[in-house]
Amino acid sequence: MRTETEARKLSHLKISLKKQIESRRSAGFDDISIVHKALPEINKDAIETSTTIFGHKLSAPIIIGPMTGGTHEAQRINSVLAQTAERLGLGIGVGSQRSALENRNLTYTYHVVREKAPNALVFANVGCPQLIKGNAVETAKAAIEMIDADALYIHLNALQESVQHEGETCFQTVLAKIGQVVKAVEVPIIVKETGAGISSDVAKKLKDIGVSGIDVSGAGGTSWAGVEYYRAKQVSDKLCARLGQTFWNWGISTAASLVEVVMSTATTVIASGGVRSGLDIAKSLALGASAGSLALPLIRPALAGQRETENFLRIIIEELRTAMFLAGAKTVQDMRQVPTVVMGSTREWLSQRGFDTAAYARRASF
Repeated sequence: MRTETEARKLSHLKISLKKQIESRRSAGFDDISIVHKALPEINKDAIETSTTIFGHKLSAPIIIGPMTGGTHEAQRINSVLAQTAERLGLGIGVGSQRSALENRNLTYTYHVVREKAPNALVFANVGCPQLIKGNAVETAKAAIEMIDADALYIHLNALQESVQHEGETCFQTVLAKIGQVVKAVEVPIIVKETGAGISSDVAKKLKDIGVSGIDVSGAGGTSWAGVEYYRAKQVSDKLCARLGQTFWNWGISTAASLVEVVMSTATTVIASGGVRSGLDIAKSLALGASAGSLALPLIRPALAGQRETENFLRIIIEELRTAMFLAGAKTVQDMRQVPTVVMGSTREWLSQRGFDTAAYARRASF
């Protein structure tokens, strides 16, 4: 018999494979233009995509985002993704570890990541409801120890919990709980949204309690309200189906969220949410991110096997390298300083929020 959480994780995986679950709005990358450098003054084959993040060197500023775990069916996906991360020198996060924290028989569906990627930067993953319900520090430590993780994602999923059939919406004191974890564990703590973005005011609060990084996970990629819409339809829950449909596109776009967090805090920022190419990662770096992360686009390649997954990510890396060449950026740090123009609805949003996006075109200090 599957536990309720395990059954939910399997349902999420199946829906992600069978349904169109992406946001119907843009992540904002189309509003971002890197200024072309017709005289790059570098050789493309001399470009260095490697970078260091949270004390680990990566061959490229790419993290395989949290996707799955907690079901027997997820083991193969996590195994393939981990082997790929190890071979290519990338970071990798596991899906929410709630299933295995409730049922230790499912630990292997997560621990396989460390087994297959002994040298990779590996992120454990717990959600706010799990911190609230129990001893936050013990929960965090258990998740880290389960997979011998180098860092911990704490994911914020108020939107998903609000529209989920079994949602847990007690979020009072969650900031204090995160603060307790930051003080008690030795690995970096990265707070991650789940498709709705992070605003400047929330980013400042997180920075103030000492988190090591923020993954904006903005609107424009996977819509977890959309995923829960399909789950609600399966059990004829008309209320949750309506909520999922209504809030399908809720949130701050990835590009806008990224700018808000970068301009308001001096912390390590990861861009995710609708990242679909190496060019998107290049644009994220130009906006101030330290790395980009993608998840949904990797599920099908992972099911097809390691060769397909590795080939997919090699293309992403080559797209990033090409963008760096055309911008005249020899290193990732150089890419974070290239002139960049913010346009369209992203610029309008940020202007209304009081952010001077012209600073990117000028590359002024901010």
